[in-house]
Amino acid sequence: MLEFLKDLDNSLFLFLNGLNSPFWDNVMWSISGKLIWIPLYLFILVWMIKEYKWKFLILILFIIVLITLSDQISVHLFKDVFKRLRPCHDPFLADLVHIVNNKCGGEYGFVSSHAANSFAIATFSLVLLKNRYFTWFIFFWAALVSYSRIYLGVHYPGDVIGGALLGILLGYLVYKGFQLFNTKSG
Repeated sequence: MLEFLKDLDNSLFLFLNGLNSPFWDNVMWSISGKLIWIPLYLFILVWMIKEYKWKFLILILFIIVLITLSDQISVHLFKDVFKRLRPCHDPFLADLVHIVNNKCGGEYGFVSSHAANSFAIATFSLVLLKNRYFTWFIFFWAALVSYSRIYLGVHYPGDVIGGALLGILLGYLVYKGFQLFNTKSG
């Protein structure tokens, strides 16, 4: 069964990574970057300030904890433990992988930190803001950022799915922590 899942992951990766063009290389490179999303993060922060007023300062601390947990757990409890090579570092696939701007990243890729961080932010913000349209948008955004990692040749679909699940779990748990703090302080 494990071999079947690995073969499926490889095949799906090669298919998705193979759907490339110079135009999409530039788009996906930008989507995978951090700076392009600053306006979105500022919009979410302003919305949270409007909704939570003075509690926003506490909320910032929870957001810092969330991103720190998501980023560090994805590296130290997953990448450093499972040591699954990124597709662009896998000697059996490396010649088949479309890599953009000659960037492959660190040696290991399970789980995707981009996916974990994006889905952590998405989950935390959507349960705080509780808006149906925002929920659709923010999950689309997290999925797009995650897909860009497959497109760029640095993660298998399984890495991205694992990162997304980790991010959703952490986003929800940190939200529950904020709720608990909010109830006790308020």
